[in-house]
Order: sequence, then structure tokens, then C-alpha cells
Amino acid sequence: MIGKIISAVVGKKIADRTPGMSEGTGALIGVAAATVMRRMGPLGMLAAAGGTWAVSRAMKKKQARQGASGTTRTY
Repeated sequence: MIGKIISAVVGKKIADRTPGMSEGTGALIGVAAATVMRRMGPLGMLAAAGGTWAVSRAMKKKQARQGASGTTRTY
């Protein structure tokens, strides 16, 4: 129970920093993420961490290329 409360608070904080996401949505995502992480086990958590790292690295490279070329897209 305490873990779900903590994950909801963390989700709310993430929602505060994410444009277009409400606090309630962030809290629900936090609770869902905690439940999923608990069921994945150690190997699944390592796979999730590796995937997160790879996506983060790819996004940083893409931003660096867009910044170097001077063309940024706005949607």
C-alpha cells in the first residue's frame, strides 16, 4: 500500500514536468508502473532499464543533429 502511494506521488511529480499531462494521469501511470515493475522480475527490470537508456541516447542524438543543422520542427 505504501509503495503504491509513493509511486503515485512520483507519477504526480513527473506529470508536473510533462506538458499536457494532468496530475491524476501521472498518479495513475505511477501506480501502474509500480505494479508492472513488481511483476517483471529482475531480468525484466534490467531489460526495461536497458531499453530506457537506448531510447534516451537515441533522442539525445536526434536533438543534437537538429540543433547542429539549425532546423527545428514545430508541430
